[in-house]
Amino acid sequence: QVELAESGGGSVQAGGSLTLSCTTSMYNYEQYSWAWFRQAPDKEREGVAVIGSDGRTTVADTVKGRFTIFKDNDKNTCILLMNKLKPEDTGMYYCAAELNVGSTLSTDDFGWWGQGTQVTVYS
Repeated sequence: QVELAESGGGSVQAGGSLTLSCTTSMYNYEQYSWAWFRQAPDKEREGVAVIGSDGRTTVADTVKGRFTIFKDNDKNTCILLMNKLKPEDTGMYYCAAELNVGSTLSTDDFGWWGQGTQVTVYS
């Protein structure tokens, strides 16, 4: 059983920043690809950023240059730094993990999911 716990969501004014964290107790954390997805009301879940086990990253065009994903291997934590937030970044943000998927941002490729953390950006 893989358990993922997200934290760091909240409400912020447009132009502000938030940091999301995803922590797990799994022993082989470093072998997984870790990703962040988001889902706005009445929209499909979409990929935001992923970091593979080799450290390679893929970032969605909609957040490129504003969001950064990285891992803190000492703490078994994947972090998403979000800067210059826009109202369209509002949504539920989910952490996901999977083995052997490289740096794909496809929802279907990930089998382990957290419960989500809400991000609201107001203008």
